[in-house]
Amino acid sequence: MEEKHDNAYRHVLKYTGIFGGVQGLNIVIGLVRNKIVASLLGPAGMGLSALFTSVVNFVSQATNLGIPFSAVRHVSELFDQGDEERIAHFVKVVRAWSLLTALLGMLVCMLAGPLLSSYTFSWGDHTLHFVLLAPAVGLMAITGGETAILKGARRLKSLAMIQLYSVFLALVIAVPVYYFFREAGIVPVIVMMAVVSMLLTVGYSYRLYPLRLKGGRGILGEGMEMVRLGVAFVLAGIIGSGAEMLIRSFLNVSGDLDMVGFYNAGFLLTVTYAGMVFSAMETDYFPRLSGVAGDRVKMSETVNRQIEVSTLLVSPMLAVLILLLPVLVPLLFRADFSPMTPMAQVMVFSMYLRAVTLPISYMVLAKGDSLAFLILEGFYSLLMVGLVVVGYRHWGLIGTGIALDVSYVVDLAIVYLYTHWRYGYRTTLAVVQIVSIQLPLGLMVYILTLQPSRLLYWTLGSLLCFVSIVVSMYILHQKSSLWNALAARFKARFKSHD
Repeated sequence: MEEKHDNAYRHVLKYTGIFGGVQGLNIVIGLVRNKIVASLLGPAGMGLSALFTSVVNFVSQATNLGIPFSAVRHVSELFDQGDEERIAHFVKVVRAWSLLTALLGMLVCMLAGPLLSSYTFSWGDHTLHFVLLAPAVGLMAITGGETAILKGARRLKSLAMIQLYSVFLALVIAVPVYYFFREAGIVPVIVMMAVVSMLLTVGYSYRLYPLRLKGGRGILGEGMEMVRLGVAFVLAGIIGSGAEMLIRSFLNVSGDLDMVGFYNAGFLLTVTYAGMVFSAMETDYFPRLSGVAGDRVKMSETVNRQIEVSTLLVSPMLAVLILLLPVLVPLLFRADFSPMTPMAQVMVFSMYLRAVTLPISYMVLAKGDSLAFLILEGFYSLLMVGLVVVGYRHWGLIGTGIALDVSYVVDLAIVYLYTHWRYGYRTTLAVVQIVSIQLPLGLMVYILTLQPSRLLYWTLGSLLCFVSIVVSMYILHQKSSLWNALAARFKARFKSHD
């Protein structure tokens, strides 16, 4: 039993490490790109890019019928059954619906251009921009369908490589375009990056399941169950993407494009950094959780194990991020991005909370409780928008960071209460202990940012970060015997060379 428990922790660490490593490389490349783009466009240009991107994501979420999510469950079920013929047939169903949603998304983006322009911007007519962005929406629908196929077929390595290549090629594309065209290159870059992502994903997916055009009559009707499952996720996606769009539009109208750029850069830096740990959730954790969804005890064990590993891995990273943000912001962006530093330092605490909330919230998805998922996501999104508006009006940019933290606290409380009542979920003492140690360490690092002595800040801050790292390493070692496994592998290889 103990060995099985140990292997479960090592499995979580393994796949978190694989996708975390890829995400780490993505972050490094992405930070290089952001530094160059920030130097070329400045806060206003990055704010404009963020507005266009958030609108494209919103239209994509509103029109993809939930295919990128719901298709994963269906393909995964057939993959577990080992029926290659039925898998190949259902892949055709997914591709047919993806093409349909691509056409729908492009049409909606073009027709809604005037409305999107008037709602998002308080100056100028940007209708043409949204019409030109329509192909990006269509390409994202195709990419979403093919990605779902790869996830369902457990092609984790392919998904990791697609992520890596996409970020690298985004750097290669964005820098020269922005260098020569500055803000005029924003729309072309968004479209070209969508093209690259689609081609990479299609390349891997078609190699696994080649495109078959024969036998397509009546195929759309076979995907109705998949579409019905995805409707709630579409609505939740609309609300989530709409909330992000509303926040950026509010900051643009109440402040200016610089405020949008500051908010987006801070959000990007904190969320992307923590994404090194969270990236394995959807690809590995969710299928595992779905596999034990019929057993309340096993489901709670799986959730708590994921929370422990996620919190232990992400907490030292977040403590170091709080400490280094005053150096990282001008280094990774430009000196005139420094006003976002206090906001980003406060915003980091939302990622501590996300490490706990996200594994719990996946229980609702694993159980297929789509209405509850929609209500919970909708409430959180509306709460976040309302708090950001209040926070910005009362405390400026740092108020938006406080608002995100408060919204995550409320979200955690509601999600926990619901899953406890509905599925009998309970946190373990180990989860409480880990959070009770790591969160105060992060808070102490943040408190040091408020005092004037730089010597005290760097000395005590570095010490606290070191303590956070040691605590995580010690507990992970106790939980998984990871060091013993690595040592045994090293000895085996050493002997083989002898």
